[in-house]
Amino acid sequence: MSIQSRKHTQQVLVGNVKVGGGAPIVVQSMTNTDTADVSASVQQIIELSTAGSEIVRVTVNTEEAAKAIPEIVNLLAQKGFSVPIVGDFHFNT
Repeated sequence: MSIQSRKHTQQVLVGNVKVGGGAPIVVQSMTNTDTADVSASVQQIIELSTAGSEIVRVTVNTEEAAKAIPEIVNLLAQKGFSVPIVGDFHFNT
């Protein structure tokens, strides 16, 4: 069994997490809450971060979900969590 070498990519920062360019592989998770439900989303992001997720993805599929993101990030910061939040955009027109 041979181990393939990793493809060379450009390193980027997602928040303070290095991705690509030889950086270690990071753990990411995705919430299954309605992102517009700020309290449920914050709670699940905290749980995912505490369990070891280094990046958390949220669905942004409505205008309400998009408007909730700043509040989610602010509440997480108030609680001492700085896990990067990445929006998966799924707008249907």
